[in-house]
Amino acid sequence: MNLPVLVGWPLPPTLMFLTVLRWQGATVFSRRSGRRRRCASEQRRLRELFGRYVGEDVVNRALEHGGEMSGQERDVAVLFVDLVGSTALVGARRPGEVVALLNEFFRIVVDVVNRHGGFVNKFEGDAALAVFGAPRSHRDGAGAALVAARQLRDELVGAFRCTGFGIGVSAGLVFAGDVGARERLEYTVIGDPVNEAARLSELAKSQEGRVVASERAVRSAHDPEGWDIGELVALRGRTTPTRVARPAVPAGARPVEISA
Repeated sequence: MNLPVLVGWPLPPTLMFLTVLRWQGATVFSRRSGRRRRCASEQRRLRELFGRYVGEDVVNRALEHGGEMSGQERDVAVLFVDLVGSTALVGARRPGEVVALLNEFFRIVVDVVNRHGGFVNKFEGDAALAVFGAPRSHRDGAGAALVAARQLRDELVGAFRCTGFGIGVSAGLVFAGDVGARERLEYTVIGDPVNEAARLSELAKSQEGRVVASERAVRSAHDPEGWDIGELVALRGRTTPTRVARPAVPAGARPVEISA
């Protein structure tokens, strides 16, 4: 496939996708029907390709808004998951082994989040940030995030028994949209719930069940059963204490055991 030459400034993935897609669309009408079918197939392939880099929902949103900067305040739930001891891990293993481990970690995160209608917004080193309620609305973002957190815990325990992790869940008002410059945009969420979820994941690393949520996230869920509301905690970098919640352990059940 011959692509247009783009020089002068780097295009972020979403804008490059829009540029290529529009270029192809312009050529469709100057070709015969066979060429039209081929271009349509290539456009679908491009959507799938760029969807893997920025997320299918972000690609659809970019097409809707034409690549212009936009965003809005939305009530969402945020899930943050972080591995423990990544510095020691990198020092003890070959780079290729570390990448293989991270890829398996992120595969599990993406599978679980997608299963519950969430969106993995970004990978940050050995951590991942997921959003429920943006870019697509979710009828029960908090409930989905809480269920996803517990399922993610269970699946990570099976795959990473010798590697610790922490999962934090928060909910509230954020800005969801594009940030950056015209030459380089990124879809993201910004707000206190994002910071709170990250701090809760830090706390969860030292907790038996490895999952900690904010009381607000639990209260916001349509069906908050299975969570025990606990104490107020002063999280690092936050002036207002957070009342935390943890998954309830059924009577007679063994607690989750994860090696630190």
